[in-house]
Amino acid sequence: MGDRAYRAAPAADLRVEALGELTAIFDRRSMQTHIVVSPMPEILVAMAGDACDAATIAARLAAEFDLEAEGDAPAVIADRLEELAAMGLVVPA
Repeated sequence: MGDRAYRAAPAADLRVEALGELTAIFDRRSMQTHIVVSPMPEILVAMAGDACDAATIAARLAAEFDLEAEGDAPAVIADRLEELAAMGLVVPA
């Protein structure tokens, strides 16, 4: 569902550490550490505490990283949002 809106966990609840090409995200609420790759951390930052759907995040990432917001980007981001939801790092808004 590419049009589903999600809200990221509050930034204060997450500790994010870059580890080369990997990123460790420690969720203080669940006491779990998740190891992720790009674009997962960038998606969380792009959400900025707002309820966002994949198209909104694609547009924000496109503006930040000079990428195309059209085409496959919203579908790819929708898939990543579902993965982030499975980890508990985002919740449906």
